[in-house]
Amino acid sequence: AAPGPPELDFVFAVCDRAAGEVCPVWPGQPITAHWGFPDPAAFVGSEAEQRVLFGDVFRQIENRIKIFCALPIERLTRLAIQHEVRQMGTKPSESAA
Repeated sequence: AAPGPPELDFVFAVCDRAAGEVCPVWPGQPITAHWGFPDPAAFVGSEAEQRVLFGDVFRQIENRIKIFCALPIERLTRLAIQHEVRQMGTKPSESAA
């Protein structure tokens, strides 16, 4: 028999519009969170403005991932981790630094 899909530990939705959508069932009952960011592909403007927005959104996602990676996962309960990753998504987007 073929092995099933790999189990996931974490799933982060990053689209602004995904907050109100029902997420699919993920294998392994991962911790999930919505980290909404503007969709640079949907931006209407000049090519230069679009590049700036892509860079800004990239840096914001990178900052959130760095904060996530700094969590003391081994010392937190599953509920505490879920709370932390969801809180990260409720904070205003970080400005480009």
